[in-house]
Parts: sequence; structure tokens; C-alpha cells
Amino acid sequence: MSYDKPEPGLDSGKRKLKYLLLEKDNRVCADCSAPEPKWASANIGVFICLKCCDVHRSLGSHVSKVLSVTLDDWDDDQIDSMIEVGGNAAANSIYEACIPEGVSKPGPDASHEERSKFIRAKYENEDFLEPSLRIMSNSSDRDSPKRSSSQKFVDDLRSSSSKNTEAMVVFIGILKVKVIEGRNLAVRDVRTSDPYVLLRLGEQEVYDQDTFSADDIMGEAEVDIQPMVTSAMAFGDAGMFGDMQIGKWLKSNDNCLTEDSTVNIIDGKVKQKMTLKLQNVESGEMDLEIELMPLDS
Repeated sequence: MSYDKPEPGLDSGKRKLKYLLLEKDNRVCADCSAPEPKWASANIGVFICLKCCDVHRSLGSHVSKVLSVTLDDWDDDQIDSMIEVGGNAAANSIYEACIPEGVSKPGPDASHEERSKFIRAKYENEDFLEPSLRIMSNSSDRDSPKRSSSQKFVDDLRSSSSKNTEAMVVFIGILKVKVIEGRNLAVRDVRTSDPYVLLRLGEQEVYDQDTFSADDIMGEAEVDIQPMVTSAMAFGDAGMFGDMQIGKWLKSNDNCLTEDSTVNIIDGKVKQKMTLKLQNVESGEMDLEIELMPLDS
């Protein structure tokens, strides 16, 4: 399987999937580290090899929905699910968080029995989850079909509340927002403007400050913090890791990004820089940096 840059002829969904596969941790099987995985579990969010694929199929599609990266047709929800989980590193930080002593991850040459035992424990029984996630998983599955923990993880973060299921609100940190620069902003006064930024949960607005009249709006843009929150919760204590990319918010026609925005661990902190094209205005871009600060910092 080639890991060259995706060809221009691919549709946007397939291109996103190919770019995700290019990331270093996705170039080996999530379960046995065999090189060049050609299969994926769409609902769990991992890339896997052919031998591990056989075990995943035996779990049933309600646990692991197996698709070929190159041969099968993927719908938008399946591709979005893979991207939101973040690939092998993010999923394994959840599913392999607490592998006990005496349990070894199978290698590329492992037998079918060794693979089956480990994969069933990892995904079907969810034996290696953090204890807190295991409790949340068990309580939320009582009256619903089984879903992967990575998908439940993403779904729980999407939902602000639920009336019919047991829920637990978890505060993971404080969001610090730094406005770096504005460029080509619209002019609202005769000669110039005095812009300032008003931040609300979910969006930002840029205004021109006026002394003798109402301030004029100079554009607005929505900021999706889901990729940062999902990545930060998947990796836990960022101080335990070196500098690395842990997530990505992809540019699309449905958001204000001018280019893909990556979520990174830098000096033990989770940070994300982005450039946003201001909406509902004739011109303007805004550079932001957001940082997720732990509650105990």
C-alpha cells in the first residue's frame, strides 16, 4: 500500500481518510503494529491489518464495523467518526490506558489465538480502559446497543445533556484564548478602525469601537473546540508527553478555517493555532491560539 500524497481525483471524504492514514501512528496496525494497514474499524476509529481484521469481523459489526480503506465505500458519518477519534494513537490511549502486568500486546507474527484474546479483551470486554471510563461505559450501556468507547467518548462530548440516560458532567479545564493578529479588516470609520474581539461560547465577533455611536460589527466566526477537547481528554496529562500533534480540525466549506488547524502538545500544554476568515463582512482574517489549561494549574 502506498502512502503517497492522496491523488487529486479523490472525493473530499476519501481524501480526508487518506490524509489521516498518512499520520505516523496510523501507518501500523493499532492492535499488532504490523506495517501498512489496509483496513479500518470505522466505529472504533483505528486502522488495522488483515490478520487483526479477521478478529474484528468476528466481534460483530455492533462492536467493530470493518471496512477496507481502498475498496469499500465509506459514508460521510463513518469518515467523520474516524477523523474525530483521531486515529490509532488517540484510540489506543483510551483502549490501552491500563494494560495490566502480564498482558502483552501481540506482535505482527502473533498467532490467531493470541490476537483474538487480546482484541476481545481490548474492545469487546473493554478490560484496559481507565477505571473512570469503564464505569461511564457500563452505566451508559444498560439500555442501549453496544458502541465503541471511542465513539461513545466523542458522542458524550457532543451532547450537553441527556434526559433518559445516566450522565456525568466532567470539567476538564479552562480555555485560554489569545488573539494574535487581525488582517485586512473592514474599515468602519472614515480613516481607520479600532477593532476589538468579543468571544462567546462557540463563536467570536469583531467590533470597531466608537465613542459617540454604537460599535460596528466587523465580522464573526465560529470556533469548533471539539477536536481540542476530544484530543486532550484522550491523552490525559499532557505533561507526560513530548511535543507532538494529537488532533486536527479540518478545513471545509462548512467552517471558517483558511487551512487545517492542528491540536498539539507543546511544552506539556495542549494548544491549537488557527486562522479564521471572518463571515458576514467584506474582508478580514483573524489568527487565534487557544490553550486548554487543567483545573489544577
